[in-house]
Amino acid sequence: MNILVTGAKGFVGKNLIAELRNKGYNDIFEFTRDSHPSLLDEYTKECDFVFHLAGVNRPEDENEFMEGNFGLTSQLLELLKKHGNMAPVLITSSIQAEKDNPYGRSKKAGEDLLFNYYRETDVKVYVYRLPNLFGKWSRPNYNTVVATYCHNIARDMEIQVNNPGAELTLCYIDDVLEEFLRALEGNPTIQDDYCVVPLTHRIKLGELATVIMSFKESRGNLSIPNMEDALTKKLYSTYLSFLPENKFSYDLKMNSDYRGSFTEFIRSPERGQVSINVSKPGITKGNHWHHTKNEKFLVVSGEGLIRFRKINSEEIIEYRVSGEKLQVVDIPTGYTHSIVNVGENDLVTVMWANECFDPDKPDTYFLGV
Repeated sequence: MNILVTGAKGFVGKNLIAELRNKGYNDIFEFTRDSHPSLLDEYTKECDFVFHLAGVNRPEDENEFMEGNFGLTSQLLELLKKHGNMAPVLITSSIQAEKDNPYGRSKKAGEDLLFNYYRETDVKVYVYRLPNLFGKWSRPNYNTVVATYCHNIARDMEIQVNNPGAELTLCYIDDVLEEFLRALEGNPTIQDDYCVVPLTHRIKLGELATVIMSFKESRGNLSIPNMEDALTKKLYSTYLSFLPENKFSYDLKMNSDYRGSFTEFIRSPERGQVSINVSKPGITKGNHWHHTKNEKFLVVSGEGLIRFRKINSEEIIEYRVSGEKLQVVDIPTGYTHSIVNVGENDLVTVMWANECFDPDKPDTYFLGV
């Protein structure tokens, strides 16, 4: 199948082409603003499906709206008719097409062209009025406010929240791609005369700024965003894609002494805390018990001995653990416990606790095993 993608180097185009290749579509004609015009004539002769994504949304001159959003569409359809090519055509319009402004009028004109093309030729056409799109590879100060906020916040730059109460309708690029693939297979989601991406999200501008700002703060407070919320999950993935390449990493506070170190890695009010414990050879850590707090220990390097004793018993239970065989050991409540490095190298243990450490309520009572 030969697939023509106009606007191939734009935000949607780059994501679409990457996913088409993931799905095994390798015969892709990429047309961009830098392509020679003769290529469009060649591509429209050979293509079996058209994703018409090219458009103009922030020109220097308002006249470019009509030229980019109407003129290129007209040229594309005329070439398809010239070659007698009955390939289905998918076009990305905008919810702005409902508004009487230069951008909206140019998008509406492009829609009308496509609907007229359908009436003339009976070729399948798919017109998508897309809301505000966001995701990786979007451009700040161009595609969406999400891209602008992510870019600026990741770089300690100011953001503008002119109307915190303004409500936005957002659509994630991966959800767009899923819908476009359905259209490619002839099964688009249709409402009235238009095709739609069925999954969108609504959020107020002020809340959006707060959520994205929290992503930056999470490196300091070690919190993990609520991934149960679909929009938060998608926004976080988008934010990470905007990190400067020299800021992918960040430091953690290591609490170190002669015994080794203890470092908090992740904190979550819903899912507890993950920490990394390093013990020097011969060192014993722990010798305490908890009422409600419970833990999981996973030794990933070195050799250790985890010992337990129910606080009203004299019986000692031992578990020998090693990085050679990854094994999780649950730490039940009511058992005093310790872990000793019985090897010759550092003992590295990943520790999960069901609650974040609270110095005002540590629920930790020291008692030797």
